[in-house]
Amino acid sequence: MGDDQREPGPSDLSEGRAFRVDFEIPPNLNSVYATNLLVQHTEHEFIISFFEVQPPPLLGSPEQKDQQLKAISSLKGKCLARVVVSPARMREFVQVMSDNLSGHVARFGEGGEK
Repeated sequence: MGDDQREPGPSDLSEGRAFRVDFEIPPNLNSVYATNLLVQHTEHEFIISFFEVQPPPLLGSPEQKDQQLKAISSLKGKCLARVVVSPARMREFVQVMSDNLSGHVARFGEGGEK
């Protein structure tokens, strides 16, 4: 099944009864491209922060561009989104991501972007 067509999962409530959850993605929700991510954790939660780091514009001759690059000590990463999940959900997330990555590699091979 495609990522946008997966089966809605049950949601466990305190009474032990599970309900079907229909996931809805609002049509006006913007998608963003994250070039980096940072995962942190506490005893009770995982915090996943998604960042975009854009390369600086370099102008001029190759020598001028090289000088501009040498003058840069760091780049800014803008946090695009931050998601906090429980350890149990993080285990599920890691398993789903691993399964999807295996499927992607099987279909497209090991190549691809870093």
